[in-house]
Amino acid sequence: MDPVYLQSLAAFVGYFALASGMLLVFVWIYTWVTPHDEFALIRQNNVAASLAFGGALVGFAIPMASAVANSQSWVDGAIWGLVALVVQLLTFKVLQRLLADLPARISQGEAAAGIFTGLASVAVGLLNAACMTY
Repeated sequence: MDPVYLQSLAAFVGYFALASGMLLVFVWIYTWVTPHDEFALIRQNNVAASLAFGGALVGFAIPMASAVANSQSWVDGAIWGLVALVVQLLTFKVLQRLLADLPARISQGEAAAGIFTGLASVAVGLLNAACMTY
């Protein structure tokens, strides 16, 4: 097998591991920071929680993908991944201040709160990703 392919495969594995690991870290921190239990609510078929959390995941994954695509090294990608993580956490905190009782509304299954939270997270993630193309 050509060594160029092996180098490319090694880079793929490394960056995929970085991105997957950062996604797991994001999930752990996000579910720790939010006052409601996303996984319990999703297990209870709470659509609002699923939409809000899913939007946050996509809102993180988009800039993480940009960070991986534009990074000079794994460390560079990890640093920009941390920026994406912080931006998504701040997005939830801002939404929590703007929308009265947001966690309770999501916990009660209020679809409008879940949809808006999820889509706002995706919108911020897209802007975040665009700003990472350096």
